[in-house]
Amino acid sequence: MINELTRKNAHTELDHIFKTILPAHGMTERPEQIRLSHTMLDAMFENRIALSDAGTGIGKTYAYLTAAIVYSHSRLVDGLPFQPVIIATSSIALQNAIVREYLPFLSDALSDDPHITTPILAALRKGKSHYVCDERLRQHLQQRPNGKNVMQKKELYSLRDVLDLDETQKLSSFDRERVCVPPFCDCKHPDCRYRRHLTECGQKRYLFQICNQNLWLADCMHRESGLKPILPDACTVIVDEAHKLPETAREMFGTTLTAGEIRSAVVRLKQDGYALAADRLFSASSTLLQKMAELSPECPIELLHDDLSRVLSTLFLIGRKLSTFLEPATKRALEQLTDKVVLFLRPKTDAIRYTAEDDDGKLMLCSVPADITSRMQNTVWSKQIPLLLTSGTLAIGSSFRRFQDECGLSGNPRVTEAVAVSPFDYAANCRLFFPQRPPRFSEDERYPQTVARQILCLLQAANGHALVLFTSYKDMSTVCECLYRLKSGIPIFVMRRNHPQILRQFKSTPGAVLLATGAAWEGMDFPGDCVSLLIIPRLPFAFPDAIHEHEKKNYPALHDFIRSVIVPEMQIKLKQGFGRAIRTETDTCVVAILDERCSARGRYRQDVLDALPEMPILTEVSDIRRFLCTVKPQSYFEAAA
Repeated sequence: MINELTRKNAHTELDHIFKTILPAHGMTERPEQIRLSHTMLDAMFENRIALSDAGTGIGKTYAYLTAAIVYSHSRLVDGLPFQPVIIATSSIALQNAIVREYLPFLSDALSDDPHITTPILAALRKGKSHYVCDERLRQHLQQRPNGKNVMQKKELYSLRDVLDLDETQKLSSFDRERVCVPPFCDCKHPDCRYRRHLTECGQKRYLFQICNQNLWLADCMHRESGLKPILPDACTVIVDEAHKLPETAREMFGTTLTAGEIRSAVVRLKQDGYALAADRLFSASSTLLQKMAELSPECPIELLHDDLSRVLSTLFLIGRKLSTFLEPATKRALEQLTDKVVLFLRPKTDAIRYTAEDDDGKLMLCSVPADITSRMQNTVWSKQIPLLLTSGTLAIGSSFRRFQDECGLSGNPRVTEAVAVSPFDYAANCRLFFPQRPPRFSEDERYPQTVARQILCLLQAANGHALVLFTSYKDMSTVCECLYRLKSGIPIFVMRRNHPQILRQFKSTPGAVLLATGAAWEGMDFPGDCVSLLIIPRLPFAFPDAIHEHEKKNYPALHDFIRSVIVPEMQIKLKQGFGRAIRTETDTCVVAILDERCSARGRYRQDVLDALPEMPILTEVSDIRRFLCTVKPQSYFEAAA
């Protein structure tokens, strides 16, 4: 327990850092950021579970990093043993930014602080599949290189000097799978680089351990089960991008079966010299693989029952015939695949089973516990260390109710809440547009045509510079075809799976429009004038799925379910999309929501207004042009459009 004087000194030091040291190194003093950091520091001292909703421009990353540095120093002052700080995020981009940008800046700046006497370092932790296994690499180099082109050979041989597979550019997914550290590592390599890496990461010179939410939850699950921990004991855990935590928890506590896992089992058998068994498994699974490539993600699992049964029979046969001869890694992979197929064939289960889309756009089978909240309570929230969960979209207004319900935090006495309002001047720099005559939704071809004409009208008023966020690929494709037929002359880009290249082209093309969905709703930055018009044709309500159907049973009436679950989820998604509009203090933008349910008498208009910052509302297209003329330079209107 840290004494009161040390705690008081810590808050004084925090003020000194934000008000003196960091401004001396070019960082603007932000009162809301300082308040948030003090709140986070108090949560650490009081062993709380702190929920923080931080608006765009707050600088929450510096807020929690600085609070954690001061807290760690305070522990040492009071004679407590060193323990690192774990930071769990949902994106590699944020992990890299913390390690390569945020912490080096802080370390350099805080060298002016007499209390901080050593550099502030972080160990970047990833799952086993991200690292090279020296023994598997040695075996693979003996078997495969002669069948590859020059570039593939060069990339493969370079792994003898590269441990992190993410640092390679041309490595095939097949090679990556064959040389990565397996889930069950049992090699006897005398000088394993991966084990050396783990030993290095555990050194006390690393104040921060940076990982993704999956690895942190895996560590929590190991500890709950009495297995060896993955991460070191921490003095506090910070979960950034915490709005993703419920989704990550379902992934970690659940089970998925992908076509790639079946193909991988076939390849493993063939590589180990069991070609006949490999051919049998491939033949038995061919119909299943074809359906997983062709069927929509909404199809019921029951349609695949007979195909799964054929795969299971073959797996049982291979297990009986070859179990004592298989390589340990191959045997474990086949056993794991067998267990998954059995799970999805089991007639009665408490789990929620459904189909979804995998990373390759193919069908995958999913099973999640019917109640992840109890799993979260036992596995995560019972840990008696401070936990900070932060994001820009944890709350609607001042309410964290939906997030708490999803994560099993409702009623937890350790929970504290804080909302840090964005410092951006939305009233001056942003306008919300609701058309007086919005397109009326219909299932026929007239609706996308009407939406396309409305979008074109807005694009002409704004001189392009637009992002259009759709709620489905189907809607995006049909509206895109209509826009092409209108022959506006405005450069149109469509963000699909090759989005890095598309994004670069869009940002470098003056007056262009980007049509996007999926990942574009969050995590992508469009600072400056390239997105001065954000168009949302339909409110981002979630599509019906098995998880929502199950959750609906917990409410006495459909209306209660919609107001408690569906509407808050829409509001959070809308906030995420809105965040693409204004990224800096000087950005200016019009946000146009075309959904008829937001009209003057629309049933969700007030819900939309509650979710977004307060700003003036426009209803005439001419007002859009008039507003942009007052906030944009002349060069904006001279851009090609």
